[in-house]
Amino acid sequence: MPAGIVSYGVYIPRYRIRAEEIARVWGEREDMAKSLNVIQKSVPDIDEDAVTIAVEASRNAVRRASIDPARIGAIYAGSESHPYAVKPTGTIVGEAIGVNHELTAADFEFACKAGTAAVQACIGLVSSELIDLGLAIGADTSQGAPGDALEYTAAAGGAAFIIGREDLAAEIEGFYSFTTDTPDFWRREGMAYPEHGGRFTGEPGYFKHVTSAARGLLEKMKTSPEDYDYAVFHQPNGKFPARVAKRLGFSRDQTEPGLVVPWIGNTYSGSSLIGLAATLDVAKPGERIFLASFGSGAGSDAFSIRVKDAIDDIRDRAPKVRDYFEDVVHLDYAVYTKHKGKLRL
Repeated sequence: MPAGIVSYGVYIPRYRIRAEEIARVWGEREDMAKSLNVIQKSVPDIDEDAVTIAVEASRNAVRRASIDPARIGAIYAGSESHPYAVKPTGTIVGEAIGVNHELTAADFEFACKAGTAAVQACIGLVSSELIDLGLAIGADTSQGAPGDALEYTAAAGGAAFIIGREDLAAEIEGFYSFTTDTPDFWRREGMAYPEHGGRFTGEPGYFKHVTSAARGLLEKMKTSPEDYDYAVFHQPNGKFPARVAKRLGFSRDQTEPGLVVPWIGNTYSGSSLIGLAATLDVAKPGERIFLASFGSGAGSDAFSIRVKDAIDDIRDRAPKVRDYFEDVVHLDYAVYTKHKGKLRL
């Protein structure tokens, strides 16, 4: 029996800072906001971190399909901003949502694709019938040094997907991964902010890995872009996913429903998964979704997904992605630095 998505949930903090506000402070980069196609980005509240975001997204996933948490046999939490260097995020999530303690749990880390790696791990356990349900999470409160290009996009948010074999909202038809040792982005233990090799970020980083994984999956599935109704790509900014979609032969109409980065920024491990959730919010039974994540360092996971009838039964039982675009609170740069803990004694 194929594995797939039984339920999903998201959480995005209500706070935002406009890209033009960041540009106002760092005037020498005032054109950055327009070039990245990011209007604003989400900002965590003072008491929010990757764990609280993961908990809220997971609760929404459990609520959406009325899941008994005791059925969840694995929790894998992907993030590059786990609040503890030694203390798992997954165990806190499990306790918060009320899982049975007969559970395997671990934290994943692979830059922005740790969440899709967690999905793959859950697929393996579920497909081999070692567990009933698995919970895969991608959540981050991502970092960007003051004045760095990353500061315009590094955001906060997360998504949680419950993977199982029965009552599927969407079947995962197949996946394909492409991985190399490409040092485009890194943060050593104890460093407050990541560094990036600018010339590695685009072609040898994002574009090589996403196109390689995407083409590998299309060949494996014997499909073409025209066979899919929607396409979701990792969203470090607003221009990269549009460019890679065009390069692969996907249209703007296919990518538009899942393109959320202009309004919330790059949520790192949550980025492609929130885009997938936004697409599931509108997709109809029988439609197909193409998904490709990207994680610096570097790798990409591509998935072929077919929406099932159960999506109509669960879709409206928990907040949708675009519900988090409403009732937002905009911060100025001073309050933003307080929320992000950028002022250090």
